Amino acid sequence: MNTLLLTLANMGVNLDDVADVVNNCIPQLIFFGVVVAAAIIVLIAMAVNKKLAKPTKFMVRAQSGLAVLLAFGIMLNLVAFGPMSTMLDLVTGNGTITEESGAEANALCTEIAEEGIVLLQNDDNELPLASGSNLNVFGRASVGPVYGGTGAGAISADRPTVSLLDGLHNAGINTNTELSDFYTAYCAERPALGYSNHNWTLPEPTAASYTQELIDNAKSFSDTAMVVISRVGGEMADLPTNMDGLNYTENSTEYNDFEPGQHYLSLTKTEKNMIDMVTKNFANVVLVYNGANTLEMGFVNDYPQIKSVIWCPGTGQTGFNALGEIVAGEVNPSGHSADTFVYDLTAAPYFNNIGDFAYTNADSVGYTVASQAGGDAKLVPPHFVNYVEGIYVGYKFYETAAAEGLIDYDKTVQYPFGHGLSYTTFTQKIDSMTEADGTITLDVTVTNTGSVAGKDAVQVYFNPPYTDGGIEKASANLVTFGKTDSIEPGASQTLTLTFNTEDMASFDSKDKGCYVLEEGDYIISINEDSHTVLDSKTYNVASTIVYDESNPRSTDAEAATTKFDFADDKLVTLSRAGHFANYAEAVAVPSDFTMSEESMNTMYTDHNWNPEDFNDPNDEMPVTGANNGLKLADLRGADYDDERWDTLLDQMTVTEMDDLIALGGYQTKAEASVDKYATIDCDGPAAINNNFTGVSSIGFPSEIIIASTFNTDLARRYGESIGRMGSEMNVTGWYAPAMNGHRSAFDGRNFEYYSEDSVLAGYIGASSIAGAQSYGVYAYMKHFALNDQQTNQSKLLCTWADEQAIREIYLRPFEISAKVGGCKAVMSSWNYIGNQWAGACNALLNGVLRGEWGFRGMVITDGFHFTDYMDSDRAIRNGCDLMLKNYDVATNHLTDTTSATGVKAMRQACKNIMYTVVNSRVYDPANTVSTPIWRTAMIVVNVLLAVLLVVLEVLTFKSYKKKKAQ
Repeated sequence: MNTLLLTLANMGVNLDDVADVVNNCIPQLIFFGVVVAAAIIVLIAMAVNKKLAKPTKFMVRAQSGLAVLLAFGIMLNLVAFGPMSTMLDLVTGNGTITEESGAEANALCTEIAEEGIVLLQNDDNELPLASGSNLNVFGRASVGPVYGGTGAGAISADRPTVSLLDGLHNAGINTNTELSDFYTAYCAERPALGYSNHNWTLPEPTAASYTQELIDNAKSFSDTAMVVISRVGGEMADLPTNMDGLNYTENSTEYNDFEPGQHYLSLTKTEKNMIDMVTKNFANVVLVYNGANTLEMGFVNDYPQIKSVIWCPGTGQTGFNALGEIVAGEVNPSGHSADTFVYDLTAAPYFNNIGDFAYTNADSVGYTVASQAGGDAKLVPPHFVNYVEGIYVGYKFYETAAAEGLIDYDKTVQYPFGHGLSYTTFTQKIDSMTEADGTITLDVTVTNTGSVAGKDAVQVYFNPPYTDGGIEKASANLVTFGKTDSIEPGASQTLTLTFNTEDMASFDSKDKGCYVLEEGDYIISINEDSHTVLDSKTYNVASTIVYDESNPRSTDAEAATTKFDFADDKLVTLSRAGHFANYAEAVAVPSDFTMSEESMNTMYTDHNWNPEDFNDPNDEMPVTGANNGLKLADLRGADYDDERWDTLLDQMTVTEMDDLIALGGYQTKAEASVDKYATIDCDGPAAINNNFTGVSSIGFPSEIIIASTFNTDLARRYGESIGRMGSEMNVTGWYAPAMNGHRSAFDGRNFEYYSEDSVLAGYIGASSIAGAQSYGVYAYMKHFALNDQQTNQSKLLCTWADEQAIREIYLRPFEISAKVGGCKAVMSSWNYIGNQWAGACNALLNGVLRGEWGFRGMVITDGFHFTDYMDSDRAIRNGCDLMLKNYDVATNHLTDTTSATGVKAMRQACKNIMYTVVNSRVYDPANTVSTPIWRTAMIVVNVLLAVLLVVLEVLTFKSYKKKKAQ
């Protein structure tokens, strides 16, 4: 044996590979051995039988058929238990949700929409309508509304949904069926709303298509009308900032009749003409905006007939029931907007710095894409996006710009962040504010001063002291929030809200390189929205507190210090200094399309990064392939630093580690040497969607609706429902929630992201994660990080931002989710942070996530498809663990499997993966690990082949004996 092993090694055969094949295929090898032995016996019997006596035709055919079946069986086993095993596990590994959990999820979907749909305007108390009212519903979206978004985050089309009209009917509102029949017939012959084949469609009937009889009948039916306007976004495409040339090619004047230079979030001429027609014929009009991206709605002020405005983003499977209940007054609205609505999106400070910008001097670090149509290959150069607004994102800009006199607030902002009306009225009062051990506590009493029961949100902001030219600070900053129960008229409820004084610190990227809480007065207020203060107190910081290495914040495992100084190459960032004196310069359209030599020289892809250049000669080769007898289950609940992890990892071979890391798409692989079970991961965040089986859970409302509830308890229940359904579906990992921000209203995936505010997003996300993980389903918070636009995100998109904005705006939701939500899994992003791919950014994944935040868990890449710059070697050496791919491609498998540095990185990645998995539902003692159906089917096939083999051999020998006797 030793001679054989030595010979194999000298021939260059990887003995670990041989050990893996033997270890993972023992049942198959035994079967193959039996089959081969039996086949030899059959062949001998056939030969003997033919020699002694002529066999019957039946025996010849049976023996030939068995030979074919044996060959087929051997091939089937080799393929199924070899390269196809992981794919077959994914295709057949799902269960389905129970009727009980489905019903509870549908009810929760409606409840979330009840608290997340926002009543933006209600002049003359037009709403609610009386029970049994007649209502004319105008707009193509009345019969084809938006339930969510498109792409991986969409809800399943296979489950029944409550339509917008159904929601109204279920609440006792009668709608004009002649109108809805008109829209149904219109939509049947036209493209769907949204993005398809590089075309954007808004198929709204022209005003001329409404007959006078149709309008007269509608006026007879009711003097009240509802107009529904919708917009949809999705993965892989941002909403157009200029619709020129993007009109639908067939009969485009009907589908997309934008004025020259108009963007997708403004009204088309057809929509405006329809609203003109409706307002001329109906005195009372309700406008419903059904979309996740904030629309320019200044037109509302031009029509006094439009008295009520409702913001209703995608509602999921049953959420339109809530819209009907709110319109009919069965539910009192309590949602508060998670974003700011402005009159002119083109004047937003980010507007000139979103979209398609390619470097002109960086082809040397680009990559080449082979033509899909037989033409020439195409060079993809690095692209870029500049986060020029710094920390002044969303309301933080508008409130501060108004305070500094840069803008006229009332002419700029239509509906502030946090705005939301009710059918009753409330007062809020700070009863007390105290501070102890670095924690500020507010007791806030909310009193219902109206005539109907309702809920209200308490929003706590701080306005810090600002020194002109000093650390950048916004004048309004949400720091915590809460939601009341339903309060009866005349009754009150007191909420106790807390936050840490250090939560008001700012990251000083100019001087100290850490968080700093400057001395001075901090105005702590409870607000109706970001702009309207209801009550306030003053908290004084007597002397400046610096949170450096010697004095980290209480929530940090390590002090947060400068780590992203590479990410603001040549960036000019908006500053409050001199009343935003550099505004015009900072927010201008990019004029420099060159990357600095320094950044170009240190920008890596899989083409120019060689792992050998980064090996540490002092690293010692770890043990592999040991037989220590330990199982992964033995470490459930063990500390991350338990010494037994090394013992377990010693048992894994290099090939096993490589496979576990490389084949992590929608799964984590089983590994026999440590008795690791396979797990299934699925897309989110609105549902659990299995892309291989088509099985899905109940689809929930868009994340922005969940955020607009301002209710962390609801968010946790949403996570719990996802966890419960995931467990029933045999799903252990959930690619959600999405934690990126609404930097721009035009981001195609805003429906998947919570808010423009990082604190609101963070606490809602943390609650969702905690809920899912309570059922043992680990949630991959994504996309980590600064993945706030779809355009060019897979084209080496260099995202340039200053460190203060990176930390306070873009990392804050993830930070809260890791620290408060206890997140165990992370999905990184396609884009680069500065010139470093986020999936291999050591500062992000090791420095901040694992170092400062103390994260213990695994990190997966975003998908390997459409990218030609990712590689697993670079990823695992910089804090990523798992590649989102379920079959072999060139770069998801490791190329350096022989150096001590490479193998150590592999061990660390495998430890992170297994630490997460062993503490999940799949290793819960109460959980039964079921064998995928294909494996059971293969066992049945093998048994049948064995039975046929035995039967034929018996018949063969009986025939032989009979012939011999004759």
